[in-house]
Amino acid sequence: MRATTAFNKMLVIEGASVRAVDFTCRGVEVGLRLRARRLRCPCGWSTRAVYDRSRRRWRHLDLGAAKLFLVAEIRRLHCRRCGRVRTEQVPWARPDAWFTRDFEDVVTWLAQRTDKTTVATLMRCSWAAVAAIVTRVVADHVDDARLEDLYRIGVDEVSYRKGHRYLTVVADHDRDGAVVWAAEGKDAAALEAFYDQLGPERVRRLQAVSLDMGSAYAKATRTKAPQVTRCIDPFHVVALANDALDTTRRWAWNQARQGRPAADPRGRRRHPLKAERHARFRQIKHSRWALLKDPARLKDSQHTVLEELRRSRHVLWRGYEIKESLRDLYRLDHPADAARHLDAWLARTCRCRIPAMVKLSQTIRKHREHILAAIELGLSNSKLEGLNSKIRLINHRGYGHHSATALIAMIYLCAGGITVSLPTQT
Repeated sequence: MRATTAFNKMLVIEGASVRAVDFTCRGVEVGLRLRARRLRCPCGWSTRAVYDRSRRRWRHLDLGAAKLFLVAEIRRLHCRRCGRVRTEQVPWARPDAWFTRDFEDVVTWLAQRTDKTTVATLMRCSWAAVAAIVTRVVADHVDDARLEDLYRIGVDEVSYRKGHRYLTVVADHDRDGAVVWAAEGKDAAALEAFYDQLGPERVRRLQAVSLDMGSAYAKATRTKAPQVTRCIDPFHVVALANDALDTTRRWAWNQARQGRPAADPRGRRRHPLKAERHARFRQIKHSRWALLKDPARLKDSQHTVLEELRRSRHVLWRGYEIKESLRDLYRLDHPADAARHLDAWLARTCRCRIPAMVKLSQTIRKHREHILAAIELGLSNSKLEGLNSKIRLINHRGYGHHSATALIAMIYLCAGGITVSLPTQT
């Protein structure tokens, strides 16, 4: 059997046949001959007119221990649709690529599961080549079809680099939290760009969006999709209550310090209540995690701390009860009772005379309608919060990314529902 026949049977290159095989010091070079006479532009336009010709090599999957390259004469054409000279589209490689589709699919399949340094070492290519391949393959798979049939979406931001560098991530609640759009920034303009890409028809089909209490995303939604029901995510409501309780703990600590009598300048006398005050300061200082943790996950020592605060009717116990009462809003058996429960909570909290909790009640009252909408529709950004952890893992696995575009490509690849098939899979 001739070498060309053997490689024709092994490679099965669509749209081309093997005309020569050379064994060089760099690896095995397989010369190809295109079967099609017409030149096809990547945009789809075709012609018979040839602008010029050249030879190009594409890296293919390794042949044992040897690198394998495909070599072919490639032509350029003047595309009337694009209005410029472009290189013809070949069936075994993507536009502007120096690697074959099979090679890029294997690299991308590996990049979904491990870091790029490992992929580069295994496939014997550069780290930058792996990043470019992932971006190219993701662009080939991501199209406007992912924006169809969007009814309930979630919006959140995630930090990806020091210096307050953020990404805005949009996920589909009805597709198990799959990412449908991501872009750099966390302001109103970032989310408005998503609505602009969605288009008026698809925006009108949106029913609800879950988001945080920030004004940027709310402004973009009011401007571009006023008919959409905005739902305040329960995670951010509870997180705000925890922040208020932690602020109350620091406030109580400062109040206790200000009430301590001045020490004797000669250092000879000790105040008889000093030990008692020290115990009180220690009680406030070591109550942080007992106050913030879920009651179901408290340790015995933390239960003891809370019991001491309860017996003394400490201001921190009152703040803790307010925080847990707000969390009970999301534990109700009947969502119809949520409005009555929230109104009672607001009436109690606004009169509690704890500054941080009064401020919390004012914020919750401002977003009351959207908090109740989230309970009624059962929407939560819990999947997006889990997605944020996954994005940070992706970023950490790559030891950071050189640009937001590279990280967004990895987000689409690993969390956008993209399925990359290996060449060996039928």
